[in-house]
Formats: sequence, structure tokens, C-alpha cells
Amino acid sequence: MSGAKLILASQSPRRRQLLTQIGVDFEVMPADLDERLLPGETAEEHVRRLAAEKARVVFKSPAVGGRRLVLAADTVVIIHGEILGKPTGRADGIAMLNRLSGQRHTVLTALHLIGPDGRERSALNRSEVDFREFAPGEAEAYWETGEPADKAGAYGVQGLGATFIESIHGSYTGIMGLPLHDVSILLSDYGIEPFATHSHSTIENKDP
Repeated sequence: MSGAKLILASQSPRRRQLLTQIGVDFEVMPADLDERLLPGETAEEHVRRLAAEKARVVFKSPAVGGRRLVLAADTVVIIHGEILGKPTGRADGIAMLNRLSGQRHTVLTALHLIGPDGRERSALNRSEVDFREFAPGEAEAYWETGEPADKAGAYGVQGLGATFIESIHGSYTGIMGLPLHDVSILLSDYGIEPFATHSHSTIENKDP
């Protein structure tokens, strides 16, 4: 490892893109986890748990050994109380898209940061997205582009999926999977300040 102060515990190219966009020096070390929903787990509990588990797995790995700053995130789409994660295949992805057609859905992205001092902090970003009605065959055509396959809810706000969006109420980067407002506040505690910000954020301190 090259020694960058921050490790991103994610293999998402969108999250890498967003951190690069704000000039943060980081390395990537994905966490291999079972991301299935636990019995009785709410959407908020689910994303918070997975973000925390990803961060802790990487933080405790031999390559890191608790000596580095680790940031992890998890994102889900929710419609009518049902969680839509990443599609399991073509049929699942098209079904997800058709469920979103003409509807408002919620996107939750949880962040979890662990510092070399062992302190843990978290944030939760919530956004609402309104989709237009799809034309016949449009969900199938979009799936064939390859864009939806690795994305929660089977669409990408930053790509072709943007053509379905009538309005967004919340954070564009949160919908992409890494809300930069909350990220900048979390990182500022460790001297990483891509933006000077004094805004309120839903940050929580957690003693080790």
C-alpha cells in the first residue's frame, strides 16, 4: 500500500469517482461481506450495519492493522417499504425498474468512518427521487446497456438512468452512493478538508 491517509472500503467506481472529484488522496480496499437483509431489519438498520461492518472488516485487516483511516458506505433504494438492492440478474433488474416507473422512491446511503484512534463516526443521507412513466420496452432497453447491473435499484443517477428522473429531493451525490457533504464533515476531523463547511449534519460520535 502506498500510504495514503484514507482507505475507501468499497469497490464502487462511483464512490471512487466522487472522492477523486474533491481531490482526496485515498486507496481502495473492498470488504467482502454477505449483504443480505437480516430478519426484521429495517432499511435504515440495514445500510447502517453494512457500512459499519465494511469499515470494521477493512480496519481490522492485516494490511491496515488499525493504523489507517477507513471510510465505508452502503446504499439502498426503498419503494413502498420494500428494499431494492443490486439486481441479481436481468429479470430482477427489469422488475425493479418497472416498479420504479412513475413512482417516488427513497435512497438511503449510510457512511461509517473509523480513525486510527479507534473512534467511529457515522452519517445517514436520505433522498427522494421521482421517476417518470416508462415507455413500453424501455426498462428492457435500459438493462441491455449494462448500466443497471451493479447498482442499487437497477439505475445510475449519473448515467443513462438520469433520463428517467423528473425530480430529486435531497443529495445527488448521496444517490450516487457517497454524499459528499457528510463525507467532508467526517473527514475534516482528521485534517482532510476538501471543502470548508460549517453546515449541520447528522453525524454521530461512537466511542470505541
